[in-house]
Amino acid sequence: MNKLFLTFKPRFYTILTLFLLLAINSKAQDYFIKKSFATAAPLYDNLLKTTEGNFKDYPHALHPDGTLKYLQIDEWTGGFWPGILWYMYEFTKEEKWLKHAEAWTNSLESNQYNTAHHDIGFMMYCSYGNAIRFNPNPKYQDILIQSAKSLLKRYSPTVGSIQSWNKRKSKGNINTWEYPVIMDNMMNLELLFYASKVTGDTIYKHVAIKHAEQTMKNHIRADNSTYHVVNYDPQTGKVLHQQTLQGFSDNSTWARGQAWGIYGFTSTYRETKDQRFLNTAIALADFFIQHPNLPKDKIPYWDFNVGQAGYKPDWNFNPQQYQPTPKDASAAAITSSALLELSTFVKGEKAKRYKNTALKMLKSLSSEAYLNTDNANPYFLLKHSTGNLPSNNEVDVPLIYADYYFLEALLRYKRLTAQ
Repeated sequence: MNKLFLTFKPRFYTILTLFLLLAINSKAQDYFIKKSFATAAPLYDNLLKTTEGNFKDYPHALHPDGTLKYLQIDEWTGGFWPGILWYMYEFTKEEKWLKHAEAWTNSLESNQYNTAHHDIGFMMYCSYGNAIRFNPNPKYQDILIQSAKSLLKRYSPTVGSIQSWNKRKSKGNINTWEYPVIMDNMMNLELLFYASKVTGDTIYKHVAIKHAEQTMKNHIRADNSTYHVVNYDPQTGKVLHQQTLQGFSDNSTWARGQAWGIYGFTSTYRETKDQRFLNTAIALADFFIQHPNLPKDKIPYWDFNVGQAGYKPDWNFNPQQYQPTPKDASAAAITSSALLELSTFVKGEKAKRYKNTALKMLKSLSSEAYLNTDNANPYFLLKHSTGNLPSNNEVDVPLIYADYYFLEALLRYKRLTAQ
């Protein structure tokens, strides 16, 4: 008996060590999630106090002087604040977050008729889309269906895409965008897929697929980088321009635009199981995470090609104005959330790579370098995001959507590792 034990003793201790390491690693992973939500709670308490009794000003970012920057109900980021509150409730199960999440979600009700731009998916699905997961209120479903109807009004069968912005001048007033479609628009398709599922009407899904196909065809370059803006002729559907508004140059890769693409094509694959969309999501993800200019901490610079030879901006770029080159934590938050879902649609080494890269991003974002543990501001969780650098707008600031996708990614990682 003793000989038998001695024979198996090394293996026993090896297995025991592995179990202990797994337990320690699991606790360490749980810790960075708990730490992030614990850091968020007092910050969002402060945000709630600034808007107490006022459901008209939606927190967005900080002004250069450190004061809160709000946007109104018709602006694109209104749904992220109630969405954040839903995520706080999902993690903590505390009733106070539920109460505030419902109140702020309900404040957006009239927005279901907004046809002024494409962002109604951001505004209504990030709010009501989260709300309906916890409260299957028929009213919520009706509001989401009407929101989808409003989004359809911006679709042109001739172009095969949903128009993002109304007619406007390009960056630098070089030309006029008659029918601009931006990569960000991929994020609004989830709302359309939802509407088809609950109504049985395939028109919503049809439009979403057509839009994704056109984006795949005209926004993605041969190396799997992406254009921010594609401008179409509304009369013929012909591509007139492939440019950027928020990126460094028309031929550069704006980090957040690439992130929107990874996320949007991943969710489109989820809803369609069409292999073309999965292949596109994989290609965009691989470009992002394998790019030689992606920093070691996996948090990208605001554009992958800032100041490089061969990339000429349509705006007055002063290389000394922003030193060091600003990063964009929001792009990392969006990408990490997308990669976690994408990892469930692939197998083997690719699945492991996507999950591990997302984990590295989340651990960086939850470190002192990006998480607001030093009271850098009283309201937002993540530091060091970039909104629109070419317009000198929201550079190296906290942004509400960075917080939203970071919390979403943390919850996705928590669910994924609990399986």
